[in-house]
Amino acid sequence: MATVLVVDDEKIVRESLSSWLIDAGYDVAMAANGTEALSIIKQDPPKIVISDNRMPDIDGIELMKRARDIVPGLPFIIITAYASVPSAVDAMRLGAYDYVEKPFCPERIELLVKKLLAHQTLVEENVALKKELEKRFFFHDLIGKGAKMQRLFDFAQTVARSSATVLIRGESGTGKELLARAIHNSSPRADKPFVTLSCAALPESLLESELFGHEKGAFTGAIAQRKGNFELADTGTLFLDEIGDISANVQVHLLRVLEEREFTRVGGGERIKVDVRIISATNKDLWACVQDGKFREDLYYRLNVVGMTIPPLRERREDIMPLANHFVQKFARENNKQCFEVSQEVVEALMRYAWPGNVRELENSIEHAVVICDGPLVRLKDLPNHIVRASAEPAPVVSVGSPVAAPGAESAAVPVGGTAGPAAAPAEAGAVTPLAELEKQQILAALKQTGGNKKEAARLLGIHRMTLHKKLKQLQEPNP
Repeated sequence: MATVLVVDDEKIVRESLSSWLIDAGYDVAMAANGTEALSIIKQDPPKIVISDNRMPDIDGIELMKRARDIVPGLPFIIITAYASVPSAVDAMRLGAYDYVEKPFCPERIELLVKKLLAHQTLVEENVALKKELEKRFFFHDLIGKGAKMQRLFDFAQTVARSSATVLIRGESGTGKELLARAIHNSSPRADKPFVTLSCAALPESLLESELFGHEKGAFTGAIAQRKGNFELADTGTLFLDEIGDISANVQVHLLRVLEEREFTRVGGGERIKVDVRIISATNKDLWACVQDGKFREDLYYRLNVVGMTIPPLRERREDIMPLANHFVQKFARENNKQCFEVSQEVVEALMRYAWPGNVRELENSIEHAVVICDGPLVRLKDLPNHIVRASAEPAPVVSVGSPVAAPGAESAAVPVGGTAGPAAAPAEAGAVTPLAELEKQQILAALKQTGGNKKEAARLLGIHRMTLHKKLKQLQEPNP
């Protein structure tokens, strides 16, 4: 039964009203004043509060304010004498559900309580539905509506329950660190440290110190002993971003730590044991680096116990609008803006753009739009200029060789299992497919958009400049 708290300093009113509500099937608590009511709300919050407005210690409006500091959104019905109706109207402006004038009849009170409980039930169902949707489409801070990301989320949740070393592949801006953090937060180590280190940001000497720490006097400037990230992440997770950029010397030291689970600080001799889960990430083809002799094969196998790939945004276009809407709400809150949705022309522009910078570029673009938006609707003029210009092109610019699903279409499967060697061989060369014509259109559109600048066109297409040169040469060759 729903509990209703009745607050009135007049005993006869308090008891009569409580009696009517009990007869109607409700569980009722009573308070003779605001102070007593607040004590009850703290100990056993009711579903609804029916309160007299004029009371000697705390009036009904003040009671409502203080009660909502304890239970946010707690519903109030205010009882008022005819002479104080204006103050009851003020109470409604402050969030009271309704007010009842004295004298009142039991049927009016019962009807209000019934309507209010029905409204609460609807709100709770909506909240539950929203949480269920978030459970389906969200994995911590990651959003993915399509089949590719759903499979990735399921795989990541399975992997999270283990202590296996993980290698995350993906282009810049796809959310590799977010995925690593989500795996950590879903793991038994969730309450332990999550330490991050960008391996590309530091020279070799500093990277070793950051990883393993150093002793006082180990090198110029080492004025005190310092713990490294392995020690800081003990019992937790260490995320090594851009792992493909570490030097051959650091690769040797890292391999030893992964094999022995112990290390020495730079300039020290003490063996330090740690229990650390390693999650690494790269935007490089690490297996190609192994074949080129730039990355140790044994370290590759150690890091790639479980591998997963985050697809670029252009290959999961069904996620563009869920992400965009999420960012609109996020930045509207942060900037105190009243932007609630995007116009249809913005939807079309976002869906046509190639997103070479992936989710990070989308996030930055939406933040730009929300900041300069001057109304409740984000319009095309609010987007960055390069996206507006791209929206005028005849065809979307996408990664060459990657088919584009139509907006809302189901995504193709994305490989998430780790492989010890190269990817599967490409389709038979020379096969004539509709993709060849689409590829040609995308290349021509990119060149037109960039005024013939091949380097910029390659960036928009998400491919290397040399790959674009090869594609152009193929287009110029006569068909056999």
